[in-house]
Order: sequence, then C-alpha cells, then structure tokens
Amino acid sequence: MSTGLVNKLKWQDKIFVNGAPQHNDYIVKIGDVITAQLDEPTPEYPAEAGELTVLYEDDHILAVDKPAGMLIHPSRATMTGTLANRVLWYYQTTGQKSAFHPITRLDRDTFGVVLLAKNAHVHALLNEAHNRGELRKTYHALVYGGPTENEGVIDAPIARRPLPSLLRYVNQEGKPSCTEFTVLERFDGYAKLALRPVTGRTHQLRVHCAYMGYPILGDPQYGSEESKKMSEAMGFATQLLCAKKLEFTHPITGEIRCLESKLFVK
Repeated sequence: MSTGLVNKLKWQDKIFVNGAPQHNDYIVKIGDVITAQLDEPTPEYPAEAGELTVLYEDDHILAVDKPAGMLIHPSRATMTGTLANRVLWYYQTTGQKSAFHPITRLDRDTFGVVLLAKNAHVHALLNEAHNRGELRKTYHALVYGGPTENEGVIDAPIARRPLPSLLRYVNQEGKPSCTEFTVLERFDGYAKLALRPVTGRTHQLRVHCAYMGYPILGDPQYGSEESKKMSEAMGFATQLLCAKKLEFTHPITGEIRCLESKLFVK
C-alpha cells in the first residue's frame, strides 16, 4: 500500500492485528493476522437505477460498458445521469461498500470498456500500471475516407488550443503523441479502423484521425464538412469511437485479463 493510504487507515483505526486496531509501529509476531478495512465513505452524489452492462467483476475491480452520451463522473454542474451514479446504485443493491475509482476515462460520446477499482489501494496499483503504459487499449472507429495503407503509425504532437477552448490540435510545440492504426474493413467512402494509443493525450484519437484527413464519423468537434455531411446522411448522431478492448495484468492476482466491449461500431 502507498504511504498515504497506510497513514489514512491507521488514524482511522482501520488496520488490525488479530482483530484489534493497531498503528503501524506495532511489532508483529509469526502467526499474527494483519487486515486492513478498505470500506469507502458514501459519496455526495446520489445513486441512480439504470442499465449497467458488467463485463467483468471480482472483489477488487469492476469493468462495465459505458454508453455514448454519458459522463463518467458527476461535476458541480451535473450531479446525476453519470456512470458513477449507476455504479453506486449497483454497489448498493449488491451490498458492496465500494467507491467509484475510474482507471480508464472516456469522453462523453465515446463508448465502450471502462475499468474501475473498488478501493483506493487497487486504484493506486492500477494507476501506476496505467502510467507505465501497461494497460493496452484498442479502439474501433468508423472514419471518413480512410488511410491508403492498411496499417501504420500516426506520430504528431498534440497541444491545447488557447483558452477558453477545450479542444486540441496538432502543433509542433505540443506533447509527443503516437497512435497505431490498422484498417479492419473498407466501405464506400469510409472505413473501420482499429486504433491503439501509444500515448494518452486528451482527444488523441479524434485529433490524429482528423489531422490525417480521415476524421471519425459523427464527431461534431473535429469532423470536416465532408465527414459531417456523410454522418448526417447516415444518421450518425454521435462520434463512432468505441473503447473496444482492454488488456492488463490484474494487480492482485497477477493474471492477464482481456476485456472486450459488447458495443459495436458497424
């Protein structure tokens, strides 16, 4: 456990030796049983009933499919209607004293796999693995036109546009950004790609595809006039970008887990 978490638990009398609360200066003996209570406080936002597609669950992690149009976490302006509200309801109805600790985050209109830790300890372990690039993500997207090559790498630095804009763009003064792509299918005027972000910049896949001339269909912010017209003609009301697959090493068991979204980009 992290030093910060150990300090927090000891002052809350949540570290036990043989069932009795102890601080971490207690001298243990062979045969002592040490436990830590990792129950989380009830969050300020409300629990909300709603459909929740669980892809994987054990005592430490939960993975779900997030639909398009849903925020991950409440904010001061939006306290309801988010994935966190539904997950909290799920935890309460299944009798779990767990908190909402997202490891992977998706834009409101991006859909697919979201990985959650059930407590602060597992959250810290998975965040460290994420920062080391050990969570391998694959997205599926429908793009306008498409690359001429069947596979390749987009290596283009990304910067934030001047405030108050929240958008990003390719700029040589930006942060190094790299995306691998593979063409899965080609259609009349558009293509289906597998996208693997090597780096994790905000809006990276959307920015890189738009920069290369094949913006993601349904993307209102980074789409071209042509892609927006095709999206409207095909009835695409949201960006067709799915967090399709997530592969990682379980932080507690050491097992390799490969999770795949049940949602599809067609």
